[in-house]
Amino acid sequence: MGNNKAEENVISLSVEEPSERANWYVVHTFSGNEHKVAKALKDRVQIGGFTDKIFKVMIPQKKKIVVSEGKKKTVDETLFPGYVLVLMEVTDDTWHVVRSIKGVTGFVGTGNKPTPLPETEISALMNFMDTEEPAFEAKFNVGDAVKIIDGPLADFLGKVEEVNEEQGKVRVLVNVFGGETPVELDFTQVVNL
Repeated sequence: MGNNKAEENVISLSVEEPSERANWYVVHTFSGNEHKVAKALKDRVQIGGFTDKIFKVMIPQKKKIVVSEGKKKTVDETLFPGYVLVLMEVTDDTWHVVRSIKGVTGFVGTGNKPTPLPETEISALMNFMDTEEPAFEAKFNVGDAVKIIDGPLADFLGKVEEVNEEQGKVRVLVNVFGGETPVELDFTQVVNL
């Protein structure tokens, strides 16, 4: 898989290379417990001697830029809250090891039989997590009243006319010179009222 951003989301549970019989499986967890489950699984695999059957756990995440109070912050956003992926061989013992981790509610599959993810889906997910530019998370909606906090129109009030999440910009209608003038601003230059 190479050295890339997607690899940052994969936690090795074993120093051994995954066997031919290993596949990626989706494990359902309580939402918000993904990292606790991954850590508990790592501990359980290493202490219990399952390093030859359970190899990796992945929490699919993507970098996202959040703008709050005029400041940009890059955060890791979990793509599938309540799910982790585990690279493992499924046996009665390994099924029980994963299933008994606190916070795990079960495997995704039919009945008690986990369904392996196709390699094409894993590749597509890795490629998606590797995309260069983090996305912006807009805290603005069309029609919101905002205050400009930076630039030549600082302290002016306006109304959001358009939101461009890809570029992290908003077009704000500002009452200037007796009429509404559209102004394009960066997310960091405005705050919601």
